[in-house]
Amino acid sequence: MTAASTLQRSPTEKPAFTLGQIKKAIPPHCFERSILHSFSYLVHDLLFAALFLYFAVSVMPKLPSGLALAAWPLYWVLQGCILSGVWVIAHECGHHAFSDYSILDDVVGLVLHSALLVPYFSWKYSHRRHHSNTGSIERDEVFVPKPMSALSWFTKYLNNPPGRVLTLAITLSLGWPLYLAFNVSGRAYRFACHFDPYGPIYSDRERAQIFISDAGIMATSYVLYRVSASYGFWWLVRVYGVPLLIVNAWLVIITYLQHTHPSLPHYDSSEWDWLRGALATVDRDYGVLNKVFHNITDTHVAHHLFSTIPHYHAMEATKAIKPLLGKYYQSDATPLLKAMWREARECMYVEPDEDSKQKGVLWYRNEF
Repeated sequence: MTAASTLQRSPTEKPAFTLGQIKKAIPPHCFERSILHSFSYLVHDLLFAALFLYFAVSVMPKLPSGLALAAWPLYWVLQGCILSGVWVIAHECGHHAFSDYSILDDVVGLVLHSALLVPYFSWKYSHRRHHSNTGSIERDEVFVPKPMSALSWFTKYLNNPPGRVLTLAITLSLGWPLYLAFNVSGRAYRFACHFDPYGPIYSDRERAQIFISDAGIMATSYVLYRVSASYGFWWLVRVYGVPLLIVNAWLVIITYLQHTHPSLPHYDSSEWDWLRGALATVDRDYGVLNKVFHNITDTHVAHHLFSTIPHYHAMEATKAIKPLLGKYYQSDATPLLKAMWREARECMYVEPDEDSKQKGVLWYRNEF
């Protein structure tokens, strides 16, 4: 894939195809969910997580000090990546893509996400609204870009290499907890918090489940407190805390790069519709990590069109829809670090083209 094709803008006209036609292009079995198949991936990930944990607590203490110092970063990276795969499986539960039974999906998702300090139902409902409003400058829920007039006064001072390094460092380390606690980078509500059952993100019929999410976080927090009391705070940080930071960083990177790209449009209410919004996302290539992350990285376009397709059918579904989508299908194989740097540089805010008749179509810019 050439740089020119990578940066070619996605079409913004209403497509000639319909969602029904896209669905017909996908083999029917791609929509089938299997409990055994889904659990096989979960068991696979948990076995590797247990193996890495055993290595950290039973093998590494016996290593020479120099070798142990080198082994800890290896453990953090491996455990962070495999637990990111667990996070993705919980994400599938939130989309009812794990099994045919919504209660089972919610129980599995609640347990897995709570173990990773994610409020499952709180995230599930805000994420559902993201899927319902993708690409809408007014109603989307995650990584919503701002017009130039709404930028903070200091933004232009960050439009340089040191500023981009600082911005990326803060985003990767604090972006996920700030989003959960204060809805940073999300929709412009009044004060909104994913832990608040009475916040503006949720409807009245959803509030009871937000309490359940909070209870899951409290239960995990209590377990972590007991572990810390038994083994020590810094032991917990090494074994659990650092891998969790890596999970959070991967989550932010993946989501950011799926929805931030020079070729992607955003729409205001005069132009937005669900199909064009769902197509305003991009598949990325993470190499071997595509499989570790259960292809959430390189099948995201199909996921936004049909979020109940389980990940083990998503590659086949993506191949089936690409010919029909044509130029509406966006993918980018730019190496990860290069892509992060380019998007941080090029995608500062959104504005419509001055000479365009589509004033409700906004594109990323970086000029101040």
